[in-house]
Amino acid sequence: MAENATLPLEDAAAAEGDGASKAQTFTTGILPCQAMRALVATGEIEVAQPVADDQIQPASIDLRLGDTAYRVRGSFLPGQSATVRSRLDSFTMHEVDLTAGAVLEKGCVYVVPLQESLSLKKEVSGMANPKSSTGRLDIFTRVITDYTGEFDRILPGYKGPLYAEISPLTFSVKVRTGSRLSQLRLRRGSPPPTDIGMRRLHERSPLVAKSDGKIDIAKQGVAFTVDLISASSSGVVGYRAKRHTDVIDVEKIGHYDVEEFWEPIFAHGMHAIILDPDDFYILASRESVSVPPDHAAEMRAYDTLVGEFRVHYAGFFDPGFGYDEAGGSGSRAVLEVRSHDVPFVLEHGQMVGRLIYERLMAVPDQIYGSSIGSNYQAQGLKLSKHFKPPKE
Repeated sequence: MAENATLPLEDAAAAEGDGASKAQTFTTGILPCQAMRALVATGEIEVAQPVADDQIQPASIDLRLGDTAYRVRGSFLPGQSATVRSRLDSFTMHEVDLTAGAVLEKGCVYVVPLQESLSLKKEVSGMANPKSSTGRLDIFTRVITDYTGEFDRILPGYKGPLYAEISPLTFSVKVRTGSRLSQLRLRRGSPPPTDIGMRRLHERSPLVAKSDGKIDIAKQGVAFTVDLISASSSGVVGYRAKRHTDVIDVEKIGHYDVEEFWEPIFAHGMHAIILDPDDFYILASRESVSVPPDHAAEMRAYDTLVGEFRVHYAGFFDPGFGYDEAGGSGSRAVLEVRSHDVPFVLEHGQMVGRLIYERLMAVPDQIYGSSIGSNYQAQGLKLSKHFKPPKE
């Protein structure tokens, strides 16, 4: 697979199709972990420090913070004629040394050079997203490249450094050199996902499970809805973040008491909640979600046609997430929800977003699950890994 992943498109001989087996490889698609490791070996993914064993996920690579965070006046993009470094010269207010750990204050914007940089071939592009734990802490994180007018998108053939824009929105957080807040997927070619392809995939390997069996696949995505009745056995259907809390150290796992940072939301007769503008909520999908090993999924950003709210910040679902054979039966999608401008009534079963499935070039040699230390397999309503299990 490593060799095939770097062949020119016109020289690779592989069958294209909607189904895939472990024996099949394709000339286009998202790169699996073994292909990512090959790019590290060839220098197409350049690293300042050796890659950690758990840094490469089934269909992505975690990106590590460098030594310095630049506190900037506001979010920016360099544009097609400038580098990020040149723009930092204009917008930096002060520098923060991350080598011994430092606090990034909520409501502030920082730009951090990453330890990874790229030297991609012309047919390879990328997309970035916050890691799941990052999104569940409401840390707004985006990747920036030189000469670009878009966040989180790496143009085909990009050669240059990577930067993370970081803005903690609810909790101030402590990070350090090597902390991982973002993840990067790479795609070879540009095979567009199709509704027909996702319907066929669902017939082969069900993508979402609903009690009524009705599946909505349209507008290039599989619809999912919110659960405001049965998200947990305790009757808690969500959490709302408290506004004035202590700092959260992103490297401390299972450390913090839930009640110090979150207010539980309980089910009640209306089966609805009112989202207060700019409060941050953790909710769960009504449907269980499954990602077959030969595909990866991404949660589409909110659509203002269904309401003025955003339902995610971290949108990547790895191959094997929720997959029965990987121990993921019943896994729900956790929703990071924020209403904008006006209070919004969110009701049980309301459609809140769509999942887009894309084929990998090959089945990864490791899939999401407990065998590789994944934190959210078989999850229901679940806060980030930094918190102790909530008290019943």
